[in-house]
Amino acid sequence: MHFSSEKRLDDNVVERAFTLGEIPGILWTPAASPDPVPAPLILIGHPPLGLGRMYPRLAGRARHYVAEYGFAAATIELPGCGERPRWAAAEQARADLRRAMESGGPVGGEIVDALILPLVDRAVPEWQAVLDELLALPGIGGPVGYEGGVISIGVRLAVVEPRIVAAGFFAGSLVPAAMFEEARRVTIPLHVLLQWDDEGNDRQAALDLFDAFGSREKTLHANLGGHTGVPEFELDTGARFFARHLKAERTASGA
Repeated sequence: MHFSSEKRLDDNVVERAFTLGEIPGILWTPAASPDPVPAPLILIGHPPLGLGRMYPRLAGRARHYVAEYGFAAATIELPGCGERPRWAAAEQARADLRRAMESGGPVGGEIVDALILPLVDRAVPEWQAVLDELLALPGIGGPVGYEGGVISIGVRLAVVEPRIVAAGFFAGSLVPAAMFEEARRVTIPLHVLLQWDDEGNDRQAALDLFDAFGSREKTLHANLGGHTGVPEFELDTGARFFARHLKAERTASGA
């Protein structure tokens, strides 16, 4: 892992840009902490719109987690997005999705599969490789939470990555049918946000996915409003969810 820049922000958060191979990312950590115990880590996902475009929202979430709760937080660029090499199959899948949505008709399962499943297959191993490197850094020791982004990536990570002990998802309906079976294998605590009037989200599909999760603790927060209308208070609600689970897990492990 190579760090290419570092700056101290005005809330005593240190932001560092890094690359791991061809994967760019950003790490936020406390500038100084009296706590000798390494900080829990939250991995922050985002839609495949490019890290540069998503930066203001990602940085706002990350800085809240770090400044207010003492976590470390990190995000990475998704395959085929931002400045990463173009991915022809993903570009075609996005074009097919745009045409289907512009036509006003339903988005077929074959389009969703082509758009999401290859992305999950590529992104999850990259997240795991980055996680290996992050947990080896001084001051970061887990446990780990995952939040946001493409919900299918979060589902796969929750199934295959034992270091992730809690997850916060943003409900979305572009979920391949195959992911419902994976959702039944998810057992970690979940905090799920649903925008009730989301213009691009099939509400019933989102509710069906929530029902499929196998977790004994799963909470659904549904708010009125469209896709970008998530209330500001939900940021702190999610942070308290992670504090409850990540810090309790750290105490239980004797860290």
